Amino acid sequence: MAEQRCAAYYTATLNKESDYPRLEGEISTDVAIIGGGFTGINTAIELAERGYSVVVLEANKVAWGATGRNGGQVTGSLSGDTAMVKHMGKTIGKEAEDFVWNLRWRGHDIIKNRIAKYGIECDLKFGHLHTAYKPSHMPELEASYNEAVRRGMGDDVTLLKREDIPNYLDTDIYHGAIYNRKNMHLHSANLCLGEAEAATSLGVKIFEDSKVIEIEHGANPVVLTEHGKVRAKKVMLAGNAYHKLERSKLSGKIFPCAGGLVATAPLGDELANAINPKDLAVYDCRFVLDYYRMTADKRLLFGGGANYSGKPTRDIEGELRPAIERTFPKLKGVKIDFQWSGMMGIVINRIPQLGQLSENVFYAQGYSGHGIASSHIISEIMAEALDGELREFNVFANCPHVRIPGAEWLGNQFLAIGMWYYVMLEKLR
Repeated sequence: MAEQRCAAYYTATLNKESDYPRLEGEISTDVAIIGGGFTGINTAIELAERGYSVVVLEANKVAWGATGRNGGQVTGSLSGDTAMVKHMGKTIGKEAEDFVWNLRWRGHDIIKNRIAKYGIECDLKFGHLHTAYKPSHMPELEASYNEAVRRGMGDDVTLLKREDIPNYLDTDIYHGAIYNRKNMHLHSANLCLGEAEAATSLGVKIFEDSKVIEIEHGANPVVLTEHGKVRAKKVMLAGNAYHKLERSKLSGKIFPCAGGLVATAPLGDELANAINPKDLAVYDCRFVLDYYRMTADKRLLFGGGANYSGKPTRDIEGELRPAIERTFPKLKGVKIDFQWSGMMGIVINRIPQLGQLSENVFYAQGYSGHGIASSHIISEIMAEALDGELREFNVFANCPHVRIPGAEWLGNQFLAIGMWYYVMLEKLR
């Protein structure tokens, strides 16, 4: 039986709840996709636009997992960019630097075009601050700003000094920032549900409450659910941190990490405009960072920290309230209406994992906390691969990944130790 959506702000403000049937019996299709989040739904759109018949199987509800639980920010941040340039250079040479740079912004255009083409209502807004929490963060921001200007983005970015911050946020904790007009923020669940409607308008068949229990590999693979089966020419696994399929090949490669978020009670126009007058999304430069934005109904949606045990945080409000009140003293004692957590799929080197489990069974996973833009890019690349064009797919597939053998628990302990190391470095810089 499908699990209910979590008690997130997104759940309470859906434009329309999804109501797709459960798979019963046997059907056939060109491509079967497992997972009804951003990756699965958008790969389905890309394939349907190319003329393929597609079936999407979701264990719970469309946008049930991380797609419907995140911070709602669409930014040019790639946490594994250095590793990408290094390893992708072995496949495409000097082109790797340009390839990775363009990846930063490619998802923005895909999302904007999809929203416009299919008329999706998802509270899309523009504007973002990448902030310096310490003076030592400023050289990093200055380098990022200079690179953006060098690559023709001078009209999109502005480097802010500490004295500029009060014009953008009512806080004194930051030492500067990059103001980015290209970055976006939005209601992620409504985006995905709108994309699901777009997919069905193209003939895609979506099934909810249809948990996949096994993939039978072969020339024409078969996907088995608890109540039916799908015969396909090709299969794509897009479950990220929430599935337990194909463990013999995928376990130890991606690890669940719980991120906690809250949404305050509505602040009203006056207070919302006082603390965030330009209605910007924000995150800072720390390894374990805070991130936040205003929702369409003037709530502060705030996230931070990460639980690398692989288990959800219990007292999310208790953990995040001090950060909220430190950032915005005017919000001391503010009522929290929603608190929830979502599982990010963390990869050791932070490079999304694209690969094949057999000749006709593909997978994509591991966005390491940068999933909205990345998933849309990867969906385009996966559709190309399923259509027979493997160039960009191979750029990712040829990147080496660390696999930690044994139980998933062990891998999460390695991640926790690694994050502790980076937090200690953070205190020194």
